[in-house]
Amino acid sequence: MWLRPPARAAREAPPLSRDRIVDEAIALLDEEGADRLTMRRLAERLGTGSTTLYWHVKTKNDVLDLTLDAIFAAVEIPRADSQDWRAGITALISGWRAVLLEHPWSAALLGRPMLGPHVLARSEFLYATLLDAGATEPHLTAAAYSLSNYVIGSALMQATWTAGEEQATRAAAQDYFRANRDRYPVLATHGPLAEDSDWETSFTFGLTWLLDGIQATISASSAGGAANGPSTKAASHARQ
Repeated sequence: MWLRPPARAAREAPPLSRDRIVDEAIALLDEEGADRLTMRRLAERLGTGSTTLYWHVKTKNDVLDLTLDAIFAAVEIPRADSQDWRAGITALISGWRAVLLEHPWSAALLGRPMLGPHVLARSEFLYATLLDAGATEPHLTAAAYSLSNYVIGSALMQATWTAGEEQATRAAAQDYFRANRDRYPVLATHGPLAEDSDWETSFTFGLTWLLDGIQATISASSAGGAANGPSTKAASHARQ
């Protein structure tokens, strides 16, 4: 929906705002999940008819685009001049994760085109921070993708495994690993279904590993450029 021109205003606008639609849609999604969202149910919650709703949004997908972008407004963008690049990215990614966990339906929908202004502002910060830190292509895009995919994947896994209806399945899986410890000794002790698994600690460790790898790649690229610089200049003088 972000690529379409705005709808032409009607002569008599209905007594309903897009912001109100988005707020009610988020409430519905938080309570019941994306599968239960329909235009008819949303209209009922708003106390209006579907026809009135369509004055503001054309399709259910439009509603999803708007709600996804709206929740990202809660992810604070760090001040670029207030901290080093790792601290800035850690703050952004941690805020992103918090929002995804607060709205468990959201992570599964992030395959949609993310072109809303709130999402793009945060993506711009991520790319700009990595670029300022010294990341260059193809490492720049790879680093941004790795961080984005990590936070989405981890939030999706946590939201799925900690949902009430999944608790019994997870307990059964833990029992299975214990019963088959001789076959899966590492998974039984250290796997993601281990009883002492700590989501917060695991996420922090994983993010640190990613940032360590990005920093090492930036350092290696900088060192390689510095090493090649003088020799290239010398070769140029020799040719002259």
